[in-house]
Amino acid sequence: MTTTTTTLWAVSDLHAAVKANGVRISEIQPADPSDWLIVAGDVAEKLEVVVSVMRNLAERFDTVIWVPGNHELFSRSADRYRGREKYTALVHALREIGVITPEDTYPVFGGVTIAPLFTLYDYSFRGPNLSVEEAVAAAREKNIMMTDEFAIAPFVDIRAWCWDRLAYTTRRLSRIQGPTVLINHWPLVQEPVSKLRWSEVGLWCGTRHTRSWAKRYDARAVIYGHLHMPGITRVEGIDHIEVSLGYPREWQAGPSRGAPVPWPYPVMEVTN
Repeated sequence: MTTTTTTLWAVSDLHAAVKANGVRISEIQPADPSDWLIVAGDVAEKLEVVVSVMRNLAERFDTVIWVPGNHELFSRSADRYRGREKYTALVHALREIGVITPEDTYPVFGGVTIAPLFTLYDYSFRGPNLSVEEAVAAAREKNIMMTDEFAIAPFVDIRAWCWDRLAYTTRRLSRIQGPTVLINHWPLVQEPVSKLRWSEVGLWCGTRHTRSWAKRYDARAVIYGHLHMPGITRVEGIDHIEVSLGYPREWQAGPSRGAPVPWPYPVMEVTN
């Protein structure tokens, strides 16, 4: 009898609007038609581009799982969908092409629940004794300011949205029995963020309230992106794996970027 292997792959930060990244996106191919793919956010900014890229990936893989990054949430005042409405529009559009979102039933791969999450950030990765306002002002003085402050924050209270997502996600994760793979665009722990060249960028990189999740929800691995520093950070015995592509100047630099990981990253394999 011939046996086959099904692999759960993971990528993030495709930034498909960047022309040079198109070649790398075309390289995301299954080794077997039964393979699954995780896309951990930052596909593109425009809704129609996100849907186009995800449709192509869904045609290649048996199952595709998506979580939003900050770039998917970028909006302008003239856009039809902004803030929470844009996220809802993305969820509806991706569901129509068969992509699993953080609002859908968590799928199970080889007995492991694969949990796509959407938690945002609440500026809690900041220095001690600083309020959020003081921390953001200090970053601004150093000319360190994420585009989020101009393309997300004007349209929604980001901290309130983050806290809503934390409560919603905790309720859903608490119902899972058995091991998980947790997927989020932003890291769930602060350790990877501490490796950033400018610590102030950490304000837009996650929330302290997710720190216990990997252990609490029996994670075999945590998949994330956002930092454009692919690699593995082991925290309390659990691998937190960044699977980002990033921009051409970054991926063209190759292994010099830090601890190299395969891309796309093989999270799990099961034998059929």
